[in-house]
Amino acid sequence: MSTSAGQAEAQQKAPGNQPKTARGEATRRSILSAAERVIGAKGYNDASIGHITSEAGVAQGTFYIYFKTKEEVFSELVLEMGRLVRHKIAEATQGIENRLDAEKVGLKAFLEFVRAHPDLYRIVQEALFVDPDAYEAYYTTFADGYRSGLSAAAEAGQISEGDVETRAWALMGIARALGEQLVVFKSEKPVQELVDCAYDLIANGLKP
Repeated sequence: MSTSAGQAEAQQKAPGNQPKTARGEATRRSILSAAERVIGAKGYNDASIGHITSEAGVAQGTFYIYFKTKEEVFSELVLEMGRLVRHKIAEATQGIENRLDAEKVGLKAFLEFVRAHPDLYRIVQEALFVDPDAYEAYYTTFADGYRSGLSAAAEAGQISEGDVETRAWALMGIARALGEQLVVFKSEKPVQELVDCAYDLIANGLKP
């Protein structure tokens, strides 16, 4: 994209650096997608804006129309991971009323998303050191949803009563660890096998 074309898009942007036009949104998405691949592969410190714009096929000036810094695009990727995976889980569990059934289906949806977006998952893990606020927001948003879901399920008699705060973080920990098994340790186990084993642990515990 030429600099003049990028400047034309800049004049059509809404407040908050959100594009007003379909073309502007497509360019922004292209930069985000490129940043996902570059930062996911190189790590935050070794990735540069030049690497990102080269991967996206845009001029560096175009990058600054949509993002002020590398830190900003990184933070947006962490938020994007949260939005996308929550949408994926909500879509997969829509219409499932039983909490345990929803837990199993939701875990599968999460792991399938992680396997399809390994770079984005690694970016979230790196956020603990690069952008702790975004990292905290990512997990606390999930925890908030988990707590309310577990409370409703306990009230409906679908699961036993218990400390929903601790349970929420424990269940999130299971999902996160399995995600690392897939992405960081490159497990070749089928997602369904991981889900079945984890679900048995969640539903039945370790007692013989």
